[in-house]
Amino acid sequence: MPHSTLRDLAKVGAGLVIADMLVGIWLASGGLLPVSILGVTWTADMLPAAFVFDGALLILLVHLGWRVRLPVSSPSERSLLAFSGTVFLVVALLHLTRLMFDWQLALGGFMIPLWLSWFGFAITLYLSYASFHYVLHGKRR
Repeated sequence: MPHSTLRDLAKVGAGLVIADMLVGIWLASGGLLPVSILGVTWTADMLPAAFVFDGALLILLVHLGWRVRLPVSSPSERSLLAFSGTVFLVVALLHLTRLMFDWQLALGGFMIPLWLSWFGFAITLYLSYASFHYVLHGKRR
């Protein structure tokens, strides 16, 4: 994938995350919670955790879309990418383990559906691959 395409996808992803945050604010301020979307019931108690997750994801996507120059040449950027790739790989393996052993996961009073781990596995595995790819690609240049 060309570097400009990856940056453009990160920019689109950042826009989607901002839209997700705005929808959360709209649902909470309009008194529309709890609401059930795709079999998941969203309550007002879940919004703070969702905003923390969305905020962290937004920071990552903005950095990738506007700040990172690929290929990575700085040793500190390579070590940061290697660390994040390792974290993404561990999370992907946890999602796969959950799928293989049919583990139930509850956060607060909310049961996380098993099908959500398929998305979590695919996304974190790709992010791990991309991180390690850019670490190794930057060393060769």
